[in-house]
Amino acid sequence: MRPGVRLSRPLVLEVPVRLADGAGGFVPGWEVRGTLWAEVVARRGREGAGVARASYRITVRAAPQGAPSRPLAGQRLRDGARLFAIAAVTESAAGPGYLTLWAEEEVGA
Repeated sequence: MRPGVRLSRPLVLEVPVRLADGAGGFVPGWEVRGTLWAEVVARRGREGAGVARASYRITVRAAPQGAPSRPLAGQRLRDGARLFAIAAVTESAAGPGYLTLWAEEEVGA
């Protein structure tokens, strides 16, 4: 681990899936892909329409392109009841062994 990066928070990576609803159709759901150790840094927050949104920069260890453990936009991270929707994934300024996830957390007001 490089100095300055503290991957001290376990977050569960979840991917969207379609689940059978028992009536011949499907409902959206989430499937667990594993746990990623992360550094979570709050960026900014805003409130509107009864929902508060906070933006986060989340740093995790990089995984190879195409690996199921590599986060993608449209997936989410879970920390107990807290959910972080991944908006974008970039190479990290912390070095080639890390990814930066740009995520938002929604909290109903």
